[in-house]
Amino acid sequence: MAMALLIVLVVAGLGVVAVAVALVRAARREAGAERARLAEDAKRQARRSLAAVWKMDDREFEEYVAALCRRDGCTEVKRVGGTGDLGADVTGRLPDGRRFVVQCKRYARSRTVGSRDIQTFNGTARAEHGADVPVFVASCVFTKPAREFASRHQLCLIDINLLGFWNSGTPLTAFLDLDISRSGNNRRLSPGPD
Repeated sequence: MAMALLIVLVVAGLGVVAVAVALVRAARREAGAERARLAEDAKRQARRSLAAVWKMDDREFEEYVAALCRRDGCTEVKRVGGTGDLGADVTGRLPDGRRFVVQCKRYARSRTVGSRDIQTFNGTARAEHGADVPVFVASCVFTKPAREFASRHQLCLIDINLLGFWNSGTPLTAFLDLDISRSGNNRRLSPGPD
């Protein structure tokens, strides 16, 4: 009788373990499916938002970039772009206190930003505006020579692809140490809505 009771308890115990394992696996599958759904929702939202970028005028694009900086805890953020801005469209301080200056280019998606634009910005960001961190944000992609120049001179470049991540919640500070010369895409995007 004791042996039969022991067998029943062991079988019952194994049944409980099997049910627990099945529940854990189901919960993991469900959590994975939820993560995948949330990631896809984030991509869809970013695409919708980036479609809106190409519909913005220059001033709206600068305000959009300033709003992203504020969202990320930057202080003293100001949109200063306009005639005679010498390459400074947005200024402020990073959460760690360093001064940043942003040059914004809201171009058609089929354009690229070349090395000349980056060189011009480099010449004014630190010397004219006292930037500790120069940031160039574009609604298109940068050419390979532009990315290489930016890497050599420690400029932060945020192209349309990185802008999608920034828009989706990645903080500005995450982009500051990227090696832009070895990453990104320098091929023009297919023409689309401006």
